[in-house]
Amino acid sequence: MELKHISKIEEATKPSSGELFRFGMGMLFIIGVMLFASARGIDGHFNAMLVAAAVVGGYMALNIGANDVANNVGPAVGSKAMTLGLALVIAAVFEAAGALIAGGEVVGTIRKGIIDASMLPRGETFIWLMLAALLAGAIWLNIATAVGAPVSTTHSIVGAVLGAGIAASGFGVANWGKVGQIAASWVISPVMGGLIAAGFLYLIKHRITYTSDMRKAALKWVPLLIAIMAWTSATYLMLKGLKAIWKVGFGEAVVYGLIVAVVIYLIVKPLIARQANRLPNDKNGVKQLFTVPLIFAAALLSFAHGSNDVANAVGPLAAIVDALGSLDGEFHAKATIPVWVMMIGAIGISFGLALYGPKVIKTVGSEITELDQTRAYCIAMAATITVIIASQLGLPVSSTHIAVGGVFGVGFLREWIKRKYARIEDEIKAHHPEGDQQAIDAFMERFNKAPVAEKGAMLNELKAQAKAQLDPAHFSKQERKALKQVYRYELVKRSQLMRIAAAWVITVPASALMAALLFYMIRGMMLP
Repeated sequence: MELKHISKIEEATKPSSGELFRFGMGMLFIIGVMLFASARGIDGHFNAMLVAAAVVGGYMALNIGANDVANNVGPAVGSKAMTLGLALVIAAVFEAAGALIAGGEVVGTIRKGIIDASMLPRGETFIWLMLAALLAGAIWLNIATAVGAPVSTTHSIVGAVLGAGIAASGFGVANWGKVGQIAASWVISPVMGGLIAAGFLYLIKHRITYTSDMRKAALKWVPLLIAIMAWTSATYLMLKGLKAIWKVGFGEAVVYGLIVAVVIYLIVKPLIARQANRLPNDKNGVKQLFTVPLIFAAALLSFAHGSNDVANAVGPLAAIVDALGSLDGEFHAKATIPVWVMMIGAIGISFGLALYGPKVIKTVGSEITELDQTRAYCIAMAATITVIIASQLGLPVSSTHIAVGGVFGVGFLREWIKRKYARIEDEIKAHHPEGDQQAIDAFMERFNKAPVAEKGAMLNELKAQAKAQLDPAHFSKQERKALKQVYRYELVKRSQLMRIAAAWVITVPASALMAALLFYMIRGMMLP
């Protein structure tokens, strides 16, 4: 065989070798968890059920890192604010820090109150129920990650607990009101996130990038926008990320967040002024001013996610450990989280992100719509503001759905602006003599440089001039046709929209069905 043929074979096998490496590293982590749980046992004695639960908990943590964490860093990576490698390091460190520092000492064993704890069976049956729920949630996340669909980890485990609970105690165990609220969040989360992200992008465009002197506008608005980000981020961190170690009310969090924002504003204003003077007076210069704030936002969102959502990985595992450790096998609505259980969740999330996170990061960051730093900033703002508003209104929302909804929101706003501009361009062409391309180009150049208010005046003047002409047939048939045509700029990939929406809708029922089947399988294996 010739050397050139050997090199081609090596190139063809590179993707599979990468997959084998990731699989091997994941298996090493799972084996490590298994050995540790075997040595630890219950009261120093080996317990097979504990080992099985720890392994499944580690598997769940890997999948949370691979899927859910990508939403915190995906927009920043897609906007080129930071590289994929830096994003993986930041997310892994801050996810683990959030889980270990502020993950909480106790966790709810029955997620979100979707099933009636008083109707659940006691003893071994409850352990089988939780094991089935944990495994089903992990498998569903694994499937979603494999196809690159960002889904809600919370919804996955909620659906799994629901399905296993129904399998164990019948349909009467379910709190259907709560299930209905979760179903409603499929619409509430992305719509709120999309509207808020689009609103901030509209503000940036009209106050900065649509002005004649972008540098001057940026010096005024960018420090204020960064301060607003600091305000919402600090409030979000106090309400969600640090709630286990520092309990503050909503009003207190808002006031403390405002103090942080004022300090940040005073710090960044002179820094922005110095940086802006070295940057070009155009959109690219404005975008670069948001790079560092986006890195801080990704770190903060990762910390808050690690502290808040680690319960999805270790909650059922903590419940199983609690039940195994009690003399009568009883479970409690709240279970103490042992440090070693929290470590499995924290390390597993970091491993999962590093090994399999890039696929979903790519989907969120670049495969829905094109992102830059200003758009990524708007998505980060949507993530914090939506969670704060929803938590105060008692609405169940998903951070995954909010982030992805924010991506779609900025994409659809860009489409709307492009179509609007196309109509204006057609109208300008229609009101100039046929063949007078030089006049059209000159008008378009003045129009593009003019502020928003002046643009409107220019269009009104153009229409008035057209009405004053006696012969309206001063433009060609082709241009009259163009005047009626609406350009359809598709800056959002509809295929991604449909695929992600479908994954969201089936997450709860799919994980519920898998959990029910797994519960019956485990019970069949364990019963004599």
